Amino acid sequence: MGDSFEFDDVDAFTTGAEGQPGQRVFYVQVRAHGVRVTLKCEKQQVSAMAQYLHRLLSDLPDPSDRPIPQSLELVVPIDATAFVVGPMGLAYDRELDRFVLVIEEFVPADEETGEPDPVLLDDRGRLRLHLTRGQALAFAEHAEAVGAAGRPGCVWCGLPMDPDGHPCPRMN
Repeated sequence: MGDSFEFDDVDAFTTGAEGQPGQRVFYVQVRAHGVRVTLKCEKQQVSAMAQYLHRLLSDLPDPSDRPIPQSLELVVPIDATAFVVGPMGLAYDRELDRFVLVIEEFVPADEETGEPDPVLLDDRGRLRLHLTRGQALAFAEHAEAVGAAGRPGCVWCGLPMDPDGHPCPRMN
C-alpha cells in the first residue's frame, strides 16, 4: 500500500527547490508531531497551489498568526521523498477555519491504454492536512519567492532564459 499521512495540525508546511535554475527539483514538505514528509513535485504545481491559496485568502479576514520565516526552509536531507505529487485538492473549511489540502501520488498511465493502472490507483499514497490561514499565506508567499528565484524571463517572449540565452521565437 502507498504511504498515507494525515495531519490535523502541522508545525510547518513549505516548499523549496534544489539545483541550478533550469534544472531545479521542487519539493513540498510537511512537518508535524516529529514527522517529516517530503514530496517531489513540479514548479507548476507549487505555483498553482500558491495562486489558488491567494485567491481563497482574498475572501477571508487577514490571518493573525504567521509562522516564523525560518520554518519555511526545507529541512535536510530532502532526497528521501514519500512520493511524487499527482492530483491535488484544496478547500477552505469555514467551521474549522482551516484549509484542507489533499495531495495524491502520481500514477503513470499505461502506454497501451493511456489509462492509469486501477490497482496502482487504489494503492497510491495520500497526504491530507489542515492549514491555518497564516500558514497558507506564508506558504503562498514563500512559494512565489521560490518560483521567482529560477531563470529570468525573456523580455520579448516571456520564456525562461538559460545563462547562455535561449532561442527566442519573437527574435527569429
